[in-house]
Amino acid sequence: HTIGLLNLFPYNSGHVLIAPLVHVGRLEDLSDDVLLALMQGTRDVKRVLETALGAQGFNIGINLGHCAGAGLPEHLHVHVVPRWNGDTNYMAVLADVKVIPQSLAAVRNLFLAKAVELGLPAAR
Repeated sequence: HTIGLLNLFPYNSGHVLIAPLVHVGRLEDLSDDVLLALMQGTRDVKRVLETALGAQGFNIGINLGHCAGAGLPEHLHVHVVPRWNGDTNYMAVLADVKVIPQSLAAVRNLFLAKAVELGLPAAR
C-alpha cells in the first residue's frame, strides 16, 4: 500500500518520505488499510533509522496543502527526519548551506542492511 523513499533534498541524513501508492492529497481520502500501512511504515522507518544511524530523536510529520509546505499537494506523504543533539550549525545561517554528512547511497545501504537485520520487509 505504501512506498518509502530517501528524500533527494534531505533536511538531515536519512530523511525518508513514506507515501501511499494511491495519489491523494487529503488524509480522509485514504482507506483505513492504506492509512494503517502508512503509519506502520512510519514506525518501521523510524525504528530502522534509530538503529542504523543512531538517531537520538525524530521530526515526523505531514505537510497538507501548498500553503503548509507540501511540494506535491495532490500526493500526501509522511516525512521522517532523524535528529541528533547539536545537528544544527552555523553553515545554514552564514552560507545558506546544509551539510549532509552521508551520501544517499551510503544511507540506503545502511538502511537496507538494518531493515533485514530487524526482520522488516526489505526494500526493492
